[in-house]
Amino acid sequence: MRIIVDAMGGDHAPGEVVLGALNAAKELGINIVLVGNEEKIKLYLDGDYPKIEIVNAQEVIDNDESPVAAIRIKKNASIPKGLRLLKEGYGKAMVSAGSTGALMAGGLFTLGRFEGIDRPAIATMFPTRKKPALVLDIGANSECKPKNLVQFAVMGSIYYREIMGVESPKVGLLNIGVEEEKGNSLVKAAYGMLKELKNINFCGNVEPRDFFDGNFDVVVCDGFTGNIFLKTVEGLGFFLLDQLKDEIKRNITYALGALLIKPVFNAVKAKMDYSEYGGAMFLGLDGILVKCHGSSDQKAIFNGIKVAKKFVENDILFELKEAIKEIEGEIKFL
Repeated sequence: MRIIVDAMGGDHAPGEVVLGALNAAKELGINIVLVGNEEKIKLYLDGDYPKIEIVNAQEVIDNDESPVAAIRIKKNASIPKGLRLLKEGYGKAMVSAGSTGALMAGGLFTLGRFEGIDRPAIATMFPTRKKPALVLDIGANSECKPKNLVQFAVMGSIYYREIMGVESPKVGLLNIGVEEEKGNSLVKAAYGMLKELKNINFCGNVEPRDFFDGNFDVVVCDGFTGNIFLKTVEGLGFFLLDQLKDEIKRNITYALGALLIKPVFNAVKAKMDYSEYGGAMFLGLDGILVKCHGSSDQKAIFNGIKVAKKFVENDILFELKEAIKEIEGEIKFL
């Protein structure tokens, strides 16, 4: 198996990306294609590695650039070059910690959507009290139709089943109330369609405050709502952590107490660690594309490659295509 890795994407590229890819090649027994500045990449490779190949790409797309313009102008950048290799079948999947917008724009231009999908979604795992839960869409589509949410639910359900090993994942709609009649016209229409589907385990609405109870495996929303949810959770987490640190520093007794319960803090931190989940997945594109967090270290890159490998081995892309074909005939979309 050969997996393409954008060596220049992320805050700690290329160093952490190359080290993560190298670990993946050694431990997972796969071939890695590193796309990026060859001279910079070689600084982190202190020998010959038969499972590592470098494809030179001199340009980099930054996060502050217009994604569409950058993809069209910087054709020799690591993201578009990697995507072209994926399209040509040189690799089975691609992993990047680079610009999310550029990856989505480039994915649409180069890979396209598979049949039946109107809009791809970005899906990522969140920690909960019981087990990780998948949320989609978290930012690809600010505006959606009910049909899009239904497709997200089907794709999310299959992805969760194959990655997490849960035979019938519980699917919910992110909403302002649990009652069926709650919400705007989008979620109410989507609710009516989802409860009619036979191939997913739809369990109703879920309120954001109840999300972390862990009673749902897959939670569906439009990209605008999902992105706000994601950034609110991240922001609140940082805020609470900073507040806790400030209070501990105020009093020597608190500081001593903090030392005693340091293992507890470390255990909680491990559960909240984004690097454990391998990044976000672009579902609906006609190819396997994994987006790691922008601040990914080598552990996060390794896990992103591991998720991509599992996606390939389980032939999840085929499963997604077949499921979307099936629901097209099962329900009449609005």
